Amino acid sequence: MLLRLGLRPRSFAASTPLAASLAWSRPIQHLCDAQSNVTPNISDKIGVNHHLNDRHPLGIIKGLVEASFPGFDCVDDLHPVVTTKQCFDSLMIPEGHVSRAESDTYYVTRDTVLRTHTSAHQTELLRSGRTQFLVTGDVYRRDEVDASHYPAFHQMEGVCLFGADDLPAGAAPASAEATAWVEDHLKASLEGMVDGVFGPVEKRWVDAHFPFTDPSLELEIYFNGEWLEVLGCGVVQRQILDDNGAGASAGWAFGLGLERLAMVLFDIPDIRLFWSTDPRFTEQFAAGKVVQFQPFSKYPPCFKDITFWLPDTFHENDFAALVRSVAGDLVEQVETIDDFVHPKTDRASKCFRITYRSMERSLTNDEVDALQVEIRDAVAGELGAELR
Repeated sequence: MLLRLGLRPRSFAASTPLAASLAWSRPIQHLCDAQSNVTPNISDKIGVNHHLNDRHPLGIIKGLVEASFPGFDCVDDLHPVVTTKQCFDSLMIPEGHVSRAESDTYYVTRDTVLRTHTSAHQTELLRSGRTQFLVTGDVYRRDEVDASHYPAFHQMEGVCLFGADDLPAGAAPASAEATAWVEDHLKASLEGMVDGVFGPVEKRWVDAHFPFTDPSLELEIYFNGEWLEVLGCGVVQRQILDDNGAGASAGWAFGLGLERLAMVLFDIPDIRLFWSTDPRFTEQFAAGKVVQFQPFSKYPPCFKDITFWLPDTFHENDFAALVRSVAGDLVEQVETIDDFVHPKTDRASKCFRITYRSMERSLTNDEVDALQVEIRDAVAGELGAELR
């Protein structure tokens, strides 16, 4: 049975192997256990594969990035259900890390998840003997509701390994000299890719931290008058290489979000538009071309507030997921407009403002009121919260 929401607190044991090949299916109810927190509106997005459509902005961006890495294996058809070992353990993401929480990740079963990043396939591809590859696919995270966040989006992972013959003479793959050389190669490669996608732009590197790379960096560009983060990257952790048959190599990896780049490059203001089937959106784009998106209308918003006492295990992502499960893409934003703590009981409450706005038509008061009633009922019944 697939629950609308699976909000019961629980811990998850280490993963067990999943079959190497899973048949594509939409939706994926047959894979979910009784406590899965994969909602139907998320399940329905699996297999849509916008990144495989060369007339879609995401497919266009994918093609532009791939063109910057000639000779790389391009992998774009791997199933998004992966084990927790693939998604977390094999990438040195520790137990208790926030990304493992049910509030952040969609669990299919206690040992399998909808991948939260395309890096989940890094180690299996290293074990297959590949040394230069790009992996693109849909990824899933429970997140806030606004114009730049969506629970299903698309990422590209890139990995490049170097053997002893590729490195500076006398530099062992595990040496500091090799690490510095790989980092320089990484920066030059990604700066070239960015110029290929955006044209020559000002760039800057920012120190970062990712469990699976060391050193770790983020690349920012100055575009349209502001600094924008475009990707994270770094030198692959030695332990990951040693554990996956690549110990004689050194290498780099990067990960970028296709939506982040496409929203900037095509001037698309709302991430929900990537899932629109309205021809006024889809027919604006053609394979291999970057054009500025032309808004076809701006429909009026409708605001509704909801206030409730917070249950002990409350996380705002739980409420965002509930709203999405009821109203889907008719919700533009969910924001906190008031926090209150009762001075005598110490009970905490929040007031959330839900902005309803369709990208394709005007909403009626009756349909918004009906959605708001359903959300209120679900807050009480599924979150276990007391409405105020």
